[in-house]
Amino acid sequence: MKSRIRTVRDWPKPGINFRDVTTLFQDPAAFRMMIDALVLEGQRQQIDLIAAVDARGFIMGGALAYQLHKPCVLVRKKGKLPHRTVSEDYALEYGTAAVEVHTDACRPGDRVLIVDDLIATGGTLLAAASLFRRLKGEVVGVAAIVDLPELGGSRKLRAAGLQVHALCEFNETE
Repeated sequence: MKSRIRTVRDWPKPGINFRDVTTLFQDPAAFRMMIDALVLEGQRQQIDLIAAVDARGFIMGGALAYQLHKPCVLVRKKGKLPHRTVSEDYALEYGTAAVEVHTDACRPGDRVLIVDDLIATGGTLLAAASLFRRLKGEVVGVAAIVDLPELGGSRKLRAAGLQVHALCEFNETE
């Protein structure tokens, strides 16, 4: 799977190694292997719903929800959802951002698995987890294709009591 992920050096700015998972999505066999692996994680966690993070997480979340016969809810950037929402701010290198979910995204006690393409600093995933916890959901973990452990996100997620499942890791020199 790792060999199907393209690294784009110095994008979007110098010194950043962007891990482009769109190449994985373009390979049907690799995409199926990725979804099958995430299905096993969802079954193991006995989840009630998938929370898919904007935007590449939507691709994974939809396929995963379909395979597991579970609802898929969207975690969107602020201002993109049409109904009543709850919002959570998080820090970026260069400022802040916010994510939102609809207020009816989950029921109290729902076991939620949050999916995104990668784990970097963990800010977006921590914000998403906070949203579902505010709605009284039980966030059982996060799942991603790529973990960038040197950026510390997976460590922060575990410290917040979340199980972390990543299909592969990259270090900064790869």
